Amino acid sequence: MSEAKAAKKPNPALMKPLQPSNELAAVVGSSPLPRTEVVSKVWDYIKANNLQNPENKRKILADAKLQAVFGGKSKVSMFEMNKHFAQHLS
Repeated sequence: MSEAKAAKKPNPALMKPLQPSNELAAVVGSSPLPRTEVVSKVWDYIKANNLQNPENKRKILADAKLQAVFGGKSKVSMFEMNKHFAQHLS
């Protein structure tokens, strides 16, 4: 196997900067970001504001800013979170 094939290439669709909605911009900032950066910044926000359920770290306890992103839900799973981001990136 050649080295070129062995090296994993990043998915260009994930690296394309996307414009966050006003709701998501309140958490990650208003400049266009790749999806990977959006997820990273949201996790930074969640950890900085202690928004993980202490009994089940996979559950996010949304504050007012995140509820706007999560369609008004007060709790979402970390797996469900990315589905909500898609509606706030263009």
